[in-house]
Amino acid sequence: MWDLFEYTKTLARPGAVRQGSRFSFLLLFSWLSALFIASAASGVGYITTQFMMRESIERDSILSAQFIQDIAEVEVDHAGIPMLPAMGELLSSYQHHDSFSTFNFEDERIKKARNEFLDHISHLPDLLLSNIYSRERVIVWSTNPDLIGQKVTDNEELELTFNSQRQVSSGYMKVDNGRIEQKFLWLPEELYIENYIPLLDVDDTVLSVVEVYKEPKDLNERIQRGYVVIWQAVVLGGGLMYLGLFWIVYRASVKLASQQQQLIANETFVALGEMSSAVAHSLRNPLAAIRSSAELTLELSAPPIHKNINDIINQVDRMSQWIRDLLVSSPSLNGDSEAVDPLPVIQEALLAFEPQIKNANIQVECDIKQTPLVVSRRVLLTQVFNSLIANAIEAMPDGGLLRITIEQDSSQRCFHLTISDSGKGMSQRQRIMAFKPFYTTKQGGVGVGLMLVKRLMERFGGQVKLTSCEQEGTKVSLRFKVAKGGRNGTQYIDRRR
Repeated sequence: MWDLFEYTKTLARPGAVRQGSRFSFLLLFSWLSALFIASAASGVGYITTQFMMRESIERDSILSAQFIQDIAEVEVDHAGIPMLPAMGELLSSYQHHDSFSTFNFEDERIKKARNEFLDHISHLPDLLLSNIYSRERVIVWSTNPDLIGQKVTDNEELELTFNSQRQVSSGYMKVDNGRIEQKFLWLPEELYIENYIPLLDVDDTVLSVVEVYKEPKDLNERIQRGYVVIWQAVVLGGGLMYLGLFWIVYRASVKLASQQQQLIANETFVALGEMSSAVAHSLRNPLAAIRSSAELTLELSAPPIHKNINDIINQVDRMSQWIRDLLVSSPSLNGDSEAVDPLPVIQEALLAFEPQIKNANIQVECDIKQTPLVVSRRVLLTQVFNSLIANAIEAMPDGGLLRITIEQDSSQRCFHLTISDSGKGMSQRQRIMAFKPFYTTKQGGVGVGLMLVKRLMERFGGQVKLTSCEQEGTKVSLRFKVAKGGRNGTQYIDRRR
């Protein structure tokens, strides 16, 4: 029997099921989810910003290419010379000494058309540098005169433009000093764009390529604003996603913890039922022996001590009855409920503890005249009051006040009973641990009294609440569910008559 008690005490001790493991699922999820969401959000933000920047550069390049190609066609048409070759061929054959190898350009209208086109190129908005390449990849004109006549090799974008017959664009943040065609008159401060724009003849053959470097201030500002909006949305979305997932997992963690505690409590009470049965069976024979000895002593003793011996017999009979009731109820604390009048149960408990109350010089206030029937079981309700009154007496070894009061709920569905004492009270830790299994501050105590009170009250739809301050006493409030009966509604027993 003692081994069973020790096993139960070990099983129900707070944290016993977690010995050797401090794993926190909620903490692990918090870190992992924050890491994954931050990584995913950063990836989405980076991809989105890069896509936005690329699309903005492409759009600007398309507009620049359309503008330059349209200007080339307009200037050729505006010259008004029949059979005038395309602007691309004029530029491809152009040399810095203004001579052409194929055409006679004595006509000032041809020179004017060419010069006006180049003037438009040199006055493009946000222009850093502009170069024009011949089919031999030689710079035949540039806004930087030092580059004219330079032949450019190993330029993938230039080759792609000549071969694919479409414009090619790129965005850069830093100047590549290794490229001879990037000799800017002033260095860009932010993102700059490189455009390769082909000029074609009527057969869609690339005659020359216009290279334009621009630092678009307005576009850079728009890109920066886009970056801010995108990253704000990413942070907000990631934060909301994290909070949503954390709330879901937190609720699940709380639910799992509650179910785990319930499982531990159920296992505890199964072991307590087995232990109580073993204790009850073990006490029956000693009590029978005590009663037999008392009866024999009663026959042989003198009359002055008969009252004390009768008290012993009465208390043994009371304990025997309680053990029989315990044996009936111990297989299951979840049996059927019944309508119980709490007043006689309280009176019996106070009568049973009358010697201890007198010895401790405790004053009892219990002016209860009327009580409703409550949902419970008499034997279990007796255990509740016995535990609470015993605790109150032990808290007042030098005397005090034990007060029992009732309060009827306005809806008449609940019944409140309060047992308070003026004893030494509890510390904050003791209040927190009061209803934990096997927690006790008493020498030789077991620590199951208040736990059983809480369990029994909750079993029948009630509640228990404890408030206490050190050196100011303790108050235990019991909330019972009022029993209903037939057409008469709530059943009351009036004892004032």
